[in-house]
Amino acid sequence: MKTPAIPHDSWLRKPAHLAWLADEGMRLLPFARAARVDQGFAALDASGRLPEHARAELIHTARMTHCFALAQIQGIPGHAELVDHGIAALQGALCDAEFGGWFADARCRGDKSAYLHAFVALAASSAAVAGRPAAPALLAEAIAILETHFWREEEGALRESLSRDWQREEAYRGANSNMHATETFLALADATGDEVWLLRALRIAERLIHGHATANGQVVVEHFDWQWQALPDYNEANRADPFRPYGSTPGHSFEWARLLLHLEAALQHAGLAVPEWLLDDACGLFARASCDAWNADGKPGLVYTLDWASRPVVRARLHWVHAEAIAAAATLLRRTGESIYEDWYRCFWEFSASYFIDLQNGSWHHELDSDNQPASSIWPGKPDLYHAYQAVLLPRLPLAPSLATALAAV
Repeated sequence: MKTPAIPHDSWLRKPAHLAWLADEGMRLLPFARAARVDQGFAALDASGRLPEHARAELIHTARMTHCFALAQIQGIPGHAELVDHGIAALQGALCDAEFGGWFADARCRGDKSAYLHAFVALAASSAAVAGRPAAPALLAEAIAILETHFWREEEGALRESLSRDWQREEAYRGANSNMHATETFLALADATGDEVWLLRALRIAERLIHGHATANGQVVVEHFDWQWQALPDYNEANRADPFRPYGSTPGHSFEWARLLLHLEAALQHAGLAVPEWLLDDACGLFARASCDAWNADGKPGLVYTLDWASRPVVRARLHWVHAEAIAAAATLLRRTGESIYEDWYRCFWEFSASYFIDLQNGSWHHELDSDNQPASSIWPGKPDLYHAYQAVLLPRLPLAPSLATALAAV
């Protein structure tokens, strides 16, 4: 696999742009530190404050721990203790000591989802790369839970969710949880040195992307029954669900495009067979998502969801969609050297800098309405560091190894 050179005039070659990315990362981190609570990390409001009765949640605790570990790996002081705080929460208040696995929040109840457990494993792997003393034990536990309860060898993918005691399974399969498992598996391969995680990531991608998305015109199919039959009408009555919306989600096409290229590079680095379709499908996913979602309602920005005729359904612009579009454009530019990806990379950053980045109150607005004004119908407040922070890191790094290991090698 020969990677063409990035164009000489690319922003990825500009010292000022790379410094701007680093500065934006340094601006994001202090805002996120305020999410700390006794039992982990909680959601912040739009001003960066903890709401009354804020509680630790697994999604924020795992993602914050991962991001603070990335900061620690870079040598940014003040984050080691925050990583340790996150690990302690994942080994304490949020951990199910009776049945194993993790609760969604500090109320210690509810089912256990593959989506959230993938983030626990990602956090543990990043903390281990950061050299935090308690991380290896957490990583071993997270891997054991994934392998024992979620990974289905006969399916080549993860089950979606199970009851607290692991006895009852949801009759559903989801692309979102398996997409984040793919990201986590790439990190696990680097953190453990075990190539089985690359092969599992490839099986997930082959099923969901080279199988279903390719057959659907390079549009990611999100929802399935337990036998992997597509459910195109899933959540039609709850179209703006933040995790399982109706229709297609262009942001996930961008995210998958990036992950396919990370997987391609990781397989090559490991000396394993590299399917040609990884690059082809990455290009196809990006082309379809950018064509269908950008300016879909006549105004700039990427809409949240589309129906199966590529018409806008939820017209809100979400920050994570644009962060993933940025990262995907940078990844494709680095892989192909083609100017179209430079154009999109600049376009997505110009839009995000103009509308999402909040220089007055900090962090990024998480949601804009169809007029590109701050909104909160889907994502109230500013609880998420993960997507924006990775968007300022990934363009500066090679396609492999995975994020934490790549930062450690710089």
